[in-house]
Amino acid sequence: MSRTVYPFYSSDISSLARSLKQQWADQAEPPGHLQILNMLARGAGFQNFQHLRAEHDRPIVAEPQAVSASTQRLLRHFDAEGRLMRWPKKFSEQRACLWALWSGLPRGEEWDEPAVNLAIRALEAFGDHVLIRRELVEGGWLGRTDDCRRYWLLEPAVPAEMAELIEQVSLRRPLSPTPLPRGERGWPNR
Repeated sequence: MSRTVYPFYSSDISSLARSLKQQWADQAEPPGHLQILNMLARGAGFQNFQHLRAEHDRPIVAEPQAVSASTQRLLRHFDAEGRLMRWPKKFSEQRACLWALWSGLPRGEEWDEPAVNLAIRALEAFGDHVLIRRELVEGGWLGRTDDCRRYWLLEPAVPAEMAELIEQVSLRRPLSPTPLPRGERGWPNR
């Protein structure tokens, strides 16, 4: 059976020794294993060994990493739900925003035009899903048949500089899209 190791630290070894001496003297007979663990824990400032153990079992909260200035600038185009609020004026910002929109589309499905429109409308808030659909097709993120009846998601390699934006926008999005009413085709569940 494996044994869990708990680190032990005391900022003042002298006060720890004094505490152990006093606790040991209060015992009528030599203390057992658990009693010694409790003595050590109390000497280090905990109530008992369970308190020390609970402190070490608590997950460490990671410090939120600072978002780069360029990503902050791009995030202003997205609302709190990760939807594009406006079409950027700069071409480079348009491309970056398209990467973030592309990342929100469901994978491995083929759609008809109304379904792809519905999926794109869920990712934008300024009312021009046709512009976004056309840019996704022309930019190589979305494929379609010559008669524009079927659409599918292409999988281009994501540039490293887009990873932070994609991550930040995806953190703003709900976990799953709103399901369609029964009988309607379109946005597949992820």
